[in-house]
Amino acid sequence: MQKYKELLMRLNKYISLCGIASRRKADELVLQGRVKINGIKVEEVGVQVEPGIDTVEIDGNSIVPEGEKVYIMLNKPVGYVSTAKDQFGRKTVLDLVDTDKRVYPVGRLDYDTSGLIILTNDGDFSYAMTHPKHEIKKVYIAKIKGKPSLAQIALFERGLNIEGYKTAPARLELLKYEPGPDESVVRITIHEGKNRQVRKMCDAIGHGVISLTRVQIGPLKLGELEKGKSRRLKADEVKILLEAVSI
Repeated sequence: MQKYKELLMRLNKYISLCGIASRRKADELVLQGRVKINGIKVEEVGVQVEPGIDTVEIDGNSIVPEGEKVYIMLNKPVGYVSTAKDQFGRKTVLDLVDTDKRVYPVGRLDYDTSGLIILTNDGDFSYAMTHPKHEIKKVYIAKIKGKPSLAQIALFERGLNIEGYKTAPARLELLKYEPGPDESVVRITIHEGKNRQVRKMCDAIGHGVISLTRVQIGPLKLGELEKGKSRRLKADEVKILLEAVSI
């Protein structure tokens, strides 16, 4: 019996190993009724499968685990969505990467935000990089309206009440202020990833975002990578990222 149990795998992990989506997104696919095992629709998360024996389908297409693991960093331009497919037909980050592997974005950047995003077919890597308990830092450069006062910066860094939750402590550094247009350039560091969080935090202290670019995820920096361009991560870069979350 124990040997049999060792052959089983949670469905969300199997889907992630197939390079379809992260474990969290895989559970969403199940709840959307898009997954079948041996021709039967899966109606709840937590189901287990036996790789090589069970047939798993998503939207009617059979899936099998990927071989080579792929890790790509992309400098996302404004005007692209951070999903593998968009229901409104908008351009996605997958339109910008050249790979024959079925990759998907790790986390997200909203439509109006540019900068560093990682794509992979490694579900365990994606899970490690996005799970809240790992608190991996994300660094942004933002142009905002006006000049934040020391009191406003202190409020930002202690955490702000936004839409029913309080943000975790963050960091806001004033890099430059331009009196003419009354705009500032700031560096913002957070380790959460709620929807449009940086923009909402800036709004909460009265300094709306004009433009926003993510320049760093954990120890990985955007560097000189041109907007719209991508490159494979080196093995040591992947290792350092995983070490940062102590996987």
